[in-house]
Amino acid sequence: MRTIAAVGLSLGLCLVVAAPLAAQTPARGAAARPQPVDPWTIRLWDGPAPGAQGTADRDIPTLTVYMPYGRAARTAVVVAPGGGYQNLAMNHEGRQVANWLNGLGITAFVLKYRLGPTYHHPIELGDAQRAIRIVRSRAAEFGVEPDRIGIMGFSAGGHLASTAATHFDAGQPSATDPIDRAGSRPDFLVLAYPVITADEPYRHDGSFKNLLGDHPDPALLDELSNEKHVTADTPPTFLFHTDEDTTVPAENSVRFYLALRAAHVPAELHIFRPGHHGVGLAMSDPTLDAWPPLLAQWLRNRGLLTPPDAAPAARSIATPAAHE
Repeated sequence: MRTIAAVGLSLGLCLVVAAPLAAQTPARGAAARPQPVDPWTIRLWDGPAPGAQGTADRDIPTLTVYMPYGRAARTAVVVAPGGGYQNLAMNHEGRQVANWLNGLGITAFVLKYRLGPTYHHPIELGDAQRAIRIVRSRAAEFGVEPDRIGIMGFSAGGHLASTAATHFDAGQPSATDPIDRAGSRPDFLVLAYPVITADEPYRHDGSFKNLLGDHPDPALLDELSNEKHVTADTPPTFLFHTDEDTTVPAENSVRFYLALRAAHVPAELHIFRPGHHGVGLAMSDPTLDAWPPLLAQWLRNRGLLTPPDAAPAARSIATPAAHE
């Protein structure tokens, strides 16, 4: 596997035709230029979240909404920060990422999901699925398209994102809660130095201990080795990793990429030689700062940075004070 980790390695698979690009000038019926809106936070559930063990902040999963200013791409990304399923890197893998996505015209939703050792699977997956359902069911309100909703994860957040991308459903049409009627499949997937496999020697033991406890069932470890559950329905994926990452080895991304390739899912993998684990956007690194532009180009090639032609105007977003 070491030969695959050359400096700046880029692997591409199954280039697909991107959606038509919108004209440079706003088309008739295109989304109106929004006014700046400060980020605000909403609960994933109005009342206690399923399986909640208390009412403290750690027991309340949330989404913080970051709206772009200017012409929006009508694309949404749920951002899952890393932290080994024990903490959340909400700044450099959350807020900073949301601001960067806003700069591309993308609406970002930073997910605060519940953590171990208090909470174990499937609580974390349920939080991620609920986040995707909320964005999809309220797409018109947020000014995004319901079929342009991605999820982006870093480290253990990458494991959560890849779990959501390989374990999803179409929603429950008869559900009382209209949010539960929306499907939980993300339309695209972005993974940065992700935890993927539960197999030795590439497993990140701390993440799986926090997610599953001290003595997990081997069958559950297999179920959450997400490279083993890629199918043709897994969404198109962009992956970034570094060869020098000794915390979560690059083989995690390589295995997921190869599974995507075998399933004929459009995918792109970038492995850089230098770089420790947890670099975030790496904007101050003279080598790794290349990866966000590569991601932006991938999103552009897939037609996700321009709004669909003649998109309906976004509904007015309620002020943050109207939300919890």
